[in-house]
Amino acid sequence: MPSKLMPEVITQKPQENALSSGQLGGRINAENDVQAVTAWLNEYNDSPQTWKAYRRESERLLLWLASQRLTFSDINRELLRQFEAFLADPQPSEQWVGASKPRDHPAWRPFRGPLSPASRRQSLVILQSMFGWLVEAGWVYHNPFRLMRDKSRRLNNQAARIERYLESELWAWLWRWLNDPIAAARGSREYFEHQRRRFIFGFAYLLAPRISEMAEARMGDFQHSEGRWWWNVVGKGSKVARIPLPDDMLDCLYQWRQALDLPDQPSELETNAPVLRALDGQRGLGHNQLYRLIRATFQEAAQALEENAGSPQHVTALRQATPHWLRHTSITHQAQSGISLRHLAESARHARLDTTSRYLHTEDIEWHSEQQRHRLNRSDNNSHPEGSLKVPLSRYNGAD
Repeated sequence: MPSKLMPEVITQKPQENALSSGQLGGRINAENDVQAVTAWLNEYNDSPQTWKAYRRESERLLLWLASQRLTFSDINRELLRQFEAFLADPQPSEQWVGASKPRDHPAWRPFRGPLSPASRRQSLVILQSMFGWLVEAGWVYHNPFRLMRDKSRRLNNQAARIERYLESELWAWLWRWLNDPIAAARGSREYFEHQRRRFIFGFAYLLAPRISEMAEARMGDFQHSEGRWWWNVVGKGSKVARIPLPDDMLDCLYQWRQALDLPDQPSELETNAPVLRALDGQRGLGHNQLYRLIRATFQEAAQALEENAGSPQHVTALRQATPHWLRHTSITHQAQSGISLRHLAESARHARLDTTSRYLHTEDIEWHSEQQRHRLNRSDNNSHPEGSLKVPLSRYNGAD
């Protein structure tokens, strides 16, 4: 495995980044591609999750170029074709693919496996944006991603409709499974973990938070105003939003606070009290801890469903599910329940309505239902009162 190109400056937290003092590239302080990328990443210091995702994609490109002894200035159309093929099948696998490990671990690898078409598209979108910035910064002369003939399919922000979500039937089973009673006594570790897991999935399903928003949520963010409860959240891009709390969310919060031995209702005085907590009931859960907990729950649920002869399709969905599937599931099911597009977009904190519209599947359901009217045997829907023609198909063998 080639050593990571990203030096210590990029492996630190965003706010700790510091550029070297070189003055190349005209408008940024950078002496090499890595430092130029660092300057670009600095633009996202106030969005840690975006910063992390953008580092991942830029790092993959830098590492791949290093393995070929190339730099940004060498990129042409043919290299981009090779890089996209590499994203679909990173080879040699032992060099590029591995289980999730800390970045300083010798077994760290930049890939967990081949990227799906949607993930490859997203990677190219991010890298196109990065090169656009580098052109403006004077570091490169052109954006090679604009040479891609089918960039309208791969390099725009009109991503395909959301498909990575749990269907209603599967979610209903999962929620019942999460609520199965346990024998552990109140106050035990098993009881605490059971209540915490139940609350995490209820929180994720009812309010559609991003994982960073869940990890950073504070009890004081749940506020009562004019007889109604709201969740105040600072989301992606530091956008502030106020989301209505459904009654079921209040019930989930009430039961979770009982498990924490807290009063029934949160107070605005609990400004620094984390909502999600470690086993000591005091410390908050970090992003990575929360991610691993949700993933482990999905895997455990998949095993339970398989042992109970559940649908193989549903078992596979649970095994593939990531924490972000919960956000997709929440928004999709809200749309299916009839919540208006405008309010759904506000709850999801989407800047554009067309982003929210990717979650709408109602028209497909109606279309599929209406299409059933079109039958081979027209008499089934009384469209031909004299019955269908009974001409043997053999009469038409070989006919145009």
